[in-house]
Amino acid sequence: MRSISRVVDVSINTVSKLLIDAGNACAAFHDAKVRDVKATKVQCDEIWSYCYAKKSQIGKTKKGVEGQGDVWTWTALDADSKLIISWFVGNRDGKTAYIFLEDLKDRLADRVQLTSDAFSGYLDAVHMTFGFDVDYAQLQKIFRGTPEGQRRYSPGECIGVRKRSYRGDPDPKHVSTSFVERQNLTMRMSMRRFTRLTNAFSKKFENHAHMVALYTVWYNFVRTHKTHKLSPAMSAGITDTLMSMNDLAEMIDATLPKPGRPKTYKRAQA
Repeated sequence: MRSISRVVDVSINTVSKLLIDAGNACAAFHDAKVRDVKATKVQCDEIWSYCYAKKSQIGKTKKGVEGQGDVWTWTALDADSKLIISWFVGNRDGKTAYIFLEDLKDRLADRVQLTSDAFSGYLDAVHMTFGFDVDYAQLQKIFRGTPEGQRRYSPGECIGVRKRSYRGDPDPKHVSTSFVERQNLTMRMSMRRFTRLTNAFSKKFENHAHMVALYTVWYNFVRTHKTHKLSPAMSAGITDTLMSMNDLAEMIDATLPKPGRPKTYKRAQA
């Protein structure tokens, strides 16, 4: 952000305000457009990042910042169209799982087969949101231990998976989280603040959410997926046109208030 401010010779506050405006506009655009999604197979996952400081460093920071520490971005992906149906930024707990799945349910048109990892918070959240109107299964990966030097940032070698059905009659062939995990890799590689072992991270929780909102609209409506040569929104039948970055910028500009004439004040008479 500071590099951009230097290149275009504007204040860093101007760049920050643009990010906030873009995030608000993209969040509203996604909320309005991604509705009645005719998906059949949905995969859910969570991706880790942090705000201001890692959880282990919170007590060592100079000042307290609201929302600092670990931040988890929850995503729900249509396995066929690769559309990000729903996303949410928060903690990794049962309450956040409920909010995330409640939003997901409201965006779906039909009954789906839902797959997640083995995080226990999903169980009650699925029961409270979908009830029995879903075919739900969890996929648990089994890892082998790694040398001490690789445990911190790399998982062990995956030596197998365990599939468990919890609701309805999910098809074992489609109990998978591969597509959503691949999307999470795209998310981590596309946004600098998600990159591990660097000095790039969000310093405000709200700005982190704004960045995810901007990324989601770009991924769904602007980026062409290599599998079906269409944007995920086109593949899902939400739109029949491919958006460009110019279209995205114009959409953001259209949500901003129109500049008016500067106010004039009469000089007070003595």
